[in-house]
Amino acid sequence: MYRNMNGSTHVLAAAEIAVPAIPEDERVWVPQAEGVWFRPLMLNTLAGQWCNLLRVRRSGVLSRHLHPNPVHGYVIKGRWHYLEHDWVAETGSYVFEPPGEIHTLVVPEDCPEMITFFNITGSMIYLDSDDRHTGYEDVFSKIDMCREHYESVGLGADYLDRFIR
Repeated sequence: MYRNMNGSTHVLAAAEIAVPAIPEDERVWVPQAEGVWFRPLMLNTLAGQWCNLLRVRRSGVLSRHLHPNPVHGYVIKGRWHYLEHDWVAETGSYVFEPPGEIHTLVVPEDCPEMITFFNITGSMIYLDSDDRHTGYEDVFSKIDMCREHYESVGLGADYLDRFIR
């Protein structure tokens, strides 16, 4: 089984990714909304999964959404909460979001910057206050957003290839 290795990895395995999570080059952050960016770390097209950092430099409601699959988060900086819960995710907090939960992400006014690592499989389905579908994101829409942004800032659309598996 281990005779066909490429270094320490099986020849059929995807390549590893080892990069600084918080980049020095601001162009790596992909704008998502006013005062909101994400930094792709891994975009898994086979599992429909993506790992990214979410950076927010504004307060208030970011979005109301649901995930059909579980989500894992780790707060690197700042804090945030969901209107539907009484807990606050602060620096160093781990958050597990069960599948099917609807929640509204809020960054408090006294938090100048929030950065959270998220591991998401499936999609994010955006909802209005009446639970009507207003949009979605999945690994493929994230790829499209990144490619367009990286092309526009001079990194080239293929800059993203290092994060796609």
